[in-house]
Amino acid sequence: MTDLLAAYDGLVADGELKPDPEQRAAAGRLARLQQELEAAPPRGSLLWRIAGRRPEAPRGVYLWGAVGRGKSMLMDLFYDRLAIRRKRRVHFHAFMLEVHARMREVRKSESGDPIPQVAAALVEDVRCLAFDEMVVNNSADAMILSRLFTALIGHGVTVVATSNRPPSDLYKNGLNREHFLPFVALIEAKLDVMSLNGPTDYRRHRLGDGKRWFVPADAAATEALSAAFFRLTDYPPEDRAHVPSLDLDVGGGRLLHVPKALKGVAVFSFKRLCAEARGASDYLAVARHFHTVIIVGIPRMGPENRNEAARFVTLVDALYEYKVKLLASAAAEPDQLYVAGDGAFEFERTASRLAEMQSDDYLALGHGQDDAADDLAPTR
Repeated sequence: MTDLLAAYDGLVADGELKPDPEQRAAAGRLARLQQELEAAPPRGSLLWRIAGRRPEAPRGVYLWGAVGRGKSMLMDLFYDRLAIRRKRRVHFHAFMLEVHARMREVRKSESGDPIPQVAAALVEDVRCLAFDEMVVNNSADAMILSRLFTALIGHGVTVVATSNRPPSDLYKNGLNREHFLPFVALIEAKLDVMSLNGPTDYRRHRLGDGKRWFVPADAAATEALSAAFFRLTDYPPEDRAHVPSLDLDVGGGRLLHVPKALKGVAVFSFKRLCAEARGASDYLAVARHFHTVIIVGIPRMGPENRNEAARFVTLVDALYEYKVKLLASAAAEPDQLYVAGDGAFEFERTASRLAEMQSDDYLALGHGQDDAADDLAPTR
C-alpha cells in the first residue's frame, strides 16, 4: 500500500501534482485494492480447495471526473505497481469491439446466448480488468453490458475503470435506456465510485496557453509539437527514439499504423491520414481511441487535391464529434487552407470547426461522444 501512496506523495512533493484531497483518497483506495489483489490466494491453491469455490473477488473501483483531473495518472500508478500476473488494461472502446467480434464468432457455431461463453473466454487469464475511458454511446453496447459484466464479475474479475461521467450519466438519454439501467446498478453495487473533480486541469495545463496550430509547417513547428507530445505523455524526451507505436484496429480486419502513440496521444502525418484511401470508420476509430491527436504537415488544399481535402473534412468531423484535442502544423491558418475553387465554400464549415477546436471552451470538454447520441452518427 505504501508503495503506491509513496509514489503519489512523491509527485506532490516534487511539484508534479498539486495537493488534492479527492485525488489522494482515490490513490489510497487503489493502494488498498492493490494490496487485496496481491494477497488473494492463487487459482487452484489449497485455500480454494478448502473453501470449495473461488474466493470472492475484491471490490473494484470506478474513477470519474472532468478531463485532466488525474484519472489516467492514478490508473498508471495502480496498474504498473500491481504485482499479479493475471491483469489486463484496455481502452473501453477497444474492449467492446473485441466483445462484439467474439460474439460473432460464437454465433457462427453455436445457438443461444453467446455472452456466457465470451465472458468465460475473456477472463480465462484475468483477475483484474482495468478500463480506460468507459463511455457508452451506442445501443449495441448498452444492450449487453449488464449481462456481460455480471458474468465477468461472477467469474471473479475485479474491475477498475475511469470515465468522464458518473455511472448514472452513462448512455444518458440513449435509446431504450431502461435496458441499460441494470448496468448502472451493477457498477454502483460492485465498484466503489469515486469522483475526481479537483481544481487543476493537468491536461489543459500541459497543453499550455500558447499556440496549438503552427504556421508554417517547418522544423520549428515540428519541434514545438514534439515538445507538446512529451509534456502530454510524461515520456522522457531523451528516449524519443523509442516512443511506442501502435497498429490501430479500424474495423473490417484493417489496421492503421500510428507512428507515435502513448497515453491517449497520437502523432500522424497528414499524408498518413488523408493521402491514403481512408474513410469515416478509420477516423472514428482514431477519434474514439485517442483524446489528443497531433497532425504534422497539413498543406493548402484545392480542387487539385480534392480527395485529400474530403478526407480531411471527414477526419475533422470525427475528431470534433469526440471532442478530441487537436494540435497541428500547417501551411496556413484554418480559414486559409482551402480558399478558392470547387469545394472552398463547403470547407468553410471545417475551418470554423478547426478554429473552435483551439478555444478554451473546447479544450475544457471531456473526450467522447455525447451519450445522448444512440448510435455513431456518420461524419458529414
